[in-house]
Formats: sequence, C-alpha cells, structure tokens
Amino acid sequence: MNAIDPRRGKSALSIRRPPAERKTGFVARLMAPFFHRLLDRIDLGLEWGTLEATLPDGTRRLLGGRAPGPDCTVALIRWRALVRLGTGGSAGWYRAWAAGEWTSPDLVSLFALFMKNAVPLGKVARARGPVRWGARLFHWLRRNSRTGSRRNIAFHYDLGNDFYALWLDQNMHYSSALFLDPANRIEGLERAQRRKVDAILDRLDLRDGQSLLEIGCGWGGLAEQAMERCALVYDGLTLSVEQADYARDRLGSGARVLLTDYRDADGQYDAIVSVEMVEAVGQQYWPDYLAAIARLLKPGGRAVIQYILIDDAIFESYARNADFIQTYIFPGGMLLSESRFHMLAERAGLEWNDVRHFGLHYAETLRRWRDRFDRCIEEGRLPAGFDQHFVALWRYYLMYCEGGFRGGTINVAQVTLVKQP
Repeated sequence: MNAIDPRRGKSALSIRRPPAERKTGFVARLMAPFFHRLLDRIDLGLEWGTLEATLPDGTRRLLGGRAPGPDCTVALIRWRALVRLGTGGSAGWYRAWAAGEWTSPDLVSLFALFMKNAVPLGKVARARGPVRWGARLFHWLRRNSRTGSRRNIAFHYDLGNDFYALWLDQNMHYSSALFLDPANRIEGLERAQRRKVDAILDRLDLRDGQSLLEIGCGWGGLAEQAMERCALVYDGLTLSVEQADYARDRLGSGARVLLTDYRDADGQYDAIVSVEMVEAVGQQYWPDYLAAIARLLKPGGRAVIQYILIDDAIFESYARNADFIQTYIFPGGMLLSESRFHMLAERAGLEWNDVRHFGLHYAETLRRWRDRFDRCIEEGRLPAGFDQHFVALWRYYLMYCEGGFRGGTINVAQVTLVKQP
C-alpha cells in the first residue's frame, strides 16, 4: 500500500468553517417572512413524501404530504441554514450541515425526498445571485482541459490506494455493482461487482487475439476479469498516478496502463469500454470524448459505456449551477443528459443500442460502501492525515449519492455503441 500524505485529507476538504453564529433574535424576526416564504415554496414543491421541520424558535411545520414518498424530519438549529440553502443550493446546504446549522436522523431519506421532488421543486435548492455566479466561475476554472483533467483526477483519486482499499470491494471497483436483487442484502458486493463486469464483457463478445481499450481503467479490476476470459491485447488509460501504479503491479506485463488523456490516445481497437469515467469529462468535452471513441474503434467495433445520468427535466438547471458534488468531491464533474449524449453519439457515427438502467443497484452499492467506510472508522483503520472533517464530508457524500439514486432523478445505465462501417 502507498503511504498517505498527512496533508491529503485536509487538502481534499477546503471548507472555511464559519465562527459560531451570534444570537440575532431581532434579525431573525426581521427575516422571518423570507424564511417562511422559502418553506412555503418547499411545501408546494413536495408532491411526494413529507418533511417535518422543527424551526429554530421551537415551532414545527409539516411540508408536503400530498402523495406517498419518503417521510423525513429535519431540525433547523439556525435560520442561517435556510439562507445558505436559498443562496447556495446543495453546496450551501452542505455548508450549513457542516456548521451544525441543521440536522436529521436519516440523511439518505432526506436526500431521496428532495431528489424525488426535484422537478416540482424547480430552483428552490439551486444557488442564485452572486453565490451562483461565483460557484460557476470556480467550476469553469476547473473545467476538463488536458491540464484541468489531470488536476481534477488527482484531487479525487490520488487520495491513496490504501484509502480506497479500505471500503471498496476486494477487486477495487469504484462504480455501481449489479445485484440479482438490490433489495436482497444477502448477496456479497464482490459477486455483484463481478456480475456488472460480466454484463459489460458479454456486450463486447470478445475473442482471443482481439484488442480492448479501457478509457478510465481505475485499479485494473475490469481488465483482470476480461483477460481471464480470453487472450486480449489490453490498453488502459488513466490520469491518476496512484491508480496507474496499482494497475500495473496488478496486471503485470500482459497489459499496458498508460497515463494518457483519451484525447491523445491513438491506435485501432476491436472494442472499447469506459465505466463511469464520462462523468469526469464535462458537457463541453462530450463531443471530443465520443469523437475519440469513434476514431479509436475499428469499423463495426463495439464500445460499452456505463454512465450516470440526471433527469432531462432538470438538466438545464443543474448544468447552470455547481452543486455539492462538483464543489467538494469531483471538480469538473458533470452528470449526463441521456438525450443530449445520445444525439452526440449518433452524430459521431456511433449507433446507440440496448440501454439498461439500474439506479437502485447503485443506491445499494453506495450503502455497502458506507457500511464499510463506517466500519474502518470505528476500527481505527483510516490512514493518518484524514481528519474528522474529511470523514464527515465523505459520509455525507456517500449518503447524498445514495439518496439521489433512491429518489430516482439520478440513474445509472449501460449502453452499447457500435461504430458504423
């Protein structure tokens, strides 16, 4: 395992923690109409499920309750939490949580409630005004140019192989598993991850002597499983130094692992695979990514992409903001609009086939990861240098993502792209 830089956990969490908020009873009373208007807007947008809110003055409000859905409670400790939500969206809501300005006994259900109602809620939980402009500028500065991509990938993946090894499955898959039944918790994560890879390889139908390119090869789990099936010529691309070192040691001389941007890859391949890498590309570069696949595939060759998508009904609003994930976890990240990406793929000469969505499988994967993460914290196995603020951020991140998939507005899918002759 690699040694952990003691600064690493802190650099991944650059939050300016506000000082304890002064008691401002007069200001709170003055702002009360604003706070209750925001709660009214949330109430109107909750078409499914309920939210019981305890307010800083001790009163309670029941929001939603029109149709079945997640039933949640939240305690607003300070009114400032609503200010952060109303101006900073999901990133502001996280900052309020980190500052102790609100709490909930079940964050996953709370996030599922908001995501299930994301369309009727509209812009209620989106940043606005100067906060949005500043966040968008910061997000643009971290766009995925060649230099930016290397920096963004290092920010997330170079936290250390030993960190990820603590809570991923034994084959180091950092993407959704495919369970026989995501509601049945008997099946192990390792088996479900192998099933996911088998589903991808079945789509490619590879044979001895054929060539496979993986764009975003991670720690080499898919490559290892593919080469167990048949004798392949395998090339894997990554921009993470940590991942490249791990994958090279794992795969040995039978594979090439290259620190190469997908835009700079060359050659011709019978098949290409890319598992949850396209979220690190960014909307601006989707055409470049698909053009690279079309250029690198042999005529008639197949590519399989596993990707995370967001409901087209809220994509425009999502794309005009920088949310919690983009701000704190994946710089430069962008979930897909499936319809837009589909159209660009067809324009690139790639036929779109056999889409399969399995969002609840990702929710269960995330729950398993969080259980493992919590266990390693409880047992004191987290490497030195990751402080309590980093731990809190990552637990919040895993719960935020799980809630998104349980709410249904976020999904994961596999698709087969065929290069037209």
